[in-house]
Amino acid sequence: MITRLPTCLMMAPVALLAAVSLVPIAHAGPGEAQGEARKEMRAGNVHSLRDIERRVVPAMVGMQYLGPEYDPAAVAYRLKFIKSGHVVFVDVDARSGEVIRQSR
Repeated sequence: MITRLPTCLMMAPVALLAAVSLVPIAHAGPGEAQGEARKEMRAGNVHSLRDIERRVVPAMVGMQYLGPEYDPAAVAYRLKFIKSGHVVFVDVDARSGEVIRQSR
């Protein structure tokens, strides 16, 4: 004997999917910061990430470079490195290109 599910139960997943797709994304995330960095670089207000990396990465002898982040509020890049399981952050002022701090 085959039992049939009520139509409302069969449609519940479809309704849930439709509702979720209508919810706006509240936080744009890293892409927004990246766009802000590009805008500031084009305006000549900050150094390019490549310029910052060319100066900082070679100074981090023996460390593996994991990647950057840009903080538009601080107008700074944070470069992330790792060595022997220890993560090191190097914060760089995007306007001057100077290292602000290094955490170990």
